[in-house]
Amino acid sequence: MFVSIDIINQIITNKLSIMRKVILTVAILAGGLSAFATTNNSCETQNMIVVMVDDFKEIAINKLPTAVTNAVKDDFETATINKAYINNKGQYKLDLMVEGTTKTVFASKDGKWIDKDDLNEIDD
Repeated sequence: MFVSIDIINQIITNKLSIMRKVILTVAILAGGLSAFATTNNSCETQNMIVVMVDDFKEIAINKLPTAVTNAVKDDFETATINKAYINNKGQYKLDLMVEGTTKTVFASKDGKWIDKDDLNEIDD
């Protein structure tokens, strides 16, 4: 029995072609599966709730010191005082209506303006 060299070459070429396809398929599957094996590097977020204690108590507007009402008249000419509050250090929180918008300001009993960040730090 005699087999021609052409037939042997054809068999070898077919087997090599099949092997290439198998190797290529394995490489694609390995690459695809490795995407699922990667670690999740996402950052965990944490929510923080900040509760501010507002220790101001509402008072009648006519109970405000004259220095505070004069400061409002001098610095906010068109403003009207909607609500007034006082804390235990004698600091005042005022809700003003200025040209159609509400504005909250803070003042000492002497009518000096206090920055919100400096509240309770100033001893009158």
